[in-house]
Amino acid sequence: MSNLMTRFGATALTLCFAAPLAAQDWGALTDPHLPTLQRNTADQERIKQVTIPTTDFTRAERYEAFPAGAATVRARTDADAFSQFSANMPFASELDFKVGNGLFRKIWVSSPSSTLASDGLGPLYNARSCQRCHIKDGRGHPPENSDDIATSMFLRVTVPGGNSHAAQEIRDYIATQPDPTYGSQLQDLAVVGQTPEYQLSVTYTETDIPLSGGEIATLRAPTYTATNLSYGPLHPQAILSPRVAPQMIGLGLLEAIPALDILANADPDDADGDGISGRANVVWSAEFDRPMLGRFGLKAGSPTVHEQSAAAFANDIGISNPLFPAPWGNCTEAQSECRTAPHGDNAAQDGFEINAEAMDLVTFYSRNLAVPARRDIDDPKVLRGKELFYTTGCISCHTPKFVTHDLDDQIEQNRQLIWPYSDMLLHDMGEGLADNAPEGRATGREWRTPPLWGIGLTEQVSSHSYFLHDGRARSLLEAILWHGGEAQNARDAVVSMPPADRSALIRFLESL
Repeated sequence: MSNLMTRFGATALTLCFAAPLAAQDWGALTDPHLPTLQRNTADQERIKQVTIPTTDFTRAERYEAFPAGAATVRARTDADAFSQFSANMPFASELDFKVGNGLFRKIWVSSPSSTLASDGLGPLYNARSCQRCHIKDGRGHPPENSDDIATSMFLRVTVPGGNSHAAQEIRDYIATQPDPTYGSQLQDLAVVGQTPEYQLSVTYTETDIPLSGGEIATLRAPTYTATNLSYGPLHPQAILSPRVAPQMIGLGLLEAIPALDILANADPDDADGDGISGRANVVWSAEFDRPMLGRFGLKAGSPTVHEQSAAAFANDIGISNPLFPAPWGNCTEAQSECRTAPHGDNAAQDGFEINAEAMDLVTFYSRNLAVPARRDIDDPKVLRGKELFYTTGCISCHTPKFVTHDLDDQIEQNRQLIWPYSDMLLHDMGEGLADNAPEGRATGREWRTPPLWGIGLTEQVSSHSYFLHDGRARSLLEAILWHGGEAQNARDAVVSMPPADRSALIRFLESL
């Protein structure tokens, strides 16, 4: 597992970027020791042809039923639809997936404990397991009421300024720093003897949006407040950004999209004049100690599945690991009692609370949570909705198709035609969705285009239909109506289209 992990992270899959290079030179930084990952001209032309968006909406496209290629699994009708392993996984790898699943679901306990393999929780934390946030490997949700604990949602904290290494090395990087008292995110839970940092409070203001045909939609605008702050006030310039846990399917395939193919869709200066100016996020990798293309997280703030997983263990659960070795998790120097509390680092885990081997298994599991097959792809209403999705400009950001890298020793992600409906780039989504919190090169108005595969199964898996970065949208239509900025024209087209077409558009999204 560790050799596979090293190879995966060091290749062109995670293309790095240095500050002095112009955009057109970024492709020169692929690893010269792995020429097999460089596609020849014939391959490039074939891939270009197969990934061109269709203009024929009279029937489904070839292979459209299999959004994850050969890794696609049968669409289940129960809550386990997002919890299956890649269909093309070799039998010998299934045990690794299942052990990784066990670690993903493990309930961590506080130290000291008789269960040495499971202690080390916190001392401050947001959840006791990965599964507690990514419920059924699906989407989290905001608190349902004032008494509901925000288990699958937290507030990220950033303070403008700072002089980080990343800010010095990465062009257009926006310098931020953690809150000096509360760190990079607020934790609303704590082990016995410690005090939680805060309680999340959310209130909504509703606004009616008139639609064509006399229809009305209602949007709810949230206001988030960090109440009952236990360690004093936040920094005067602290910015709070709400984050709901995203669904987990297809992550390995997104990681396997060649960086050059993602960059080919970037148009930071809107050179083609279509109003869409996707930008690549570039972040500093703790795993590889260099700038890399950001892919994961709501603002593409993490470069690899492994690093994203390790950061979640450290910050969300308070579990030390080789990438983030602090046994106190996100506790700051100002929280001295938290830092001196018992922890679970032990020799059996190589001096950490979860060791490298276990982290690799969690990464393997996360990378291979399978995308379910499409449904009703030949239904006339679905095809009409697909036509509207394409012709109203939605695919300017939600790029339908990619072909993944050649990865002969990683068969699940090897050379697959995939349909994530995302360009993996940052887009300005307007003031309505702005959190004003920069991340890497992402501004306070920018978000990564979320992949849409599996979105129609959200309610089946997660028992709710809340969407967007903070779950404010209660339906797919509401999510569309929150689009602004670069997506304003597409959003307005949905508002003005005949009700039957609007219904068809939603039906298409439900088929994904």
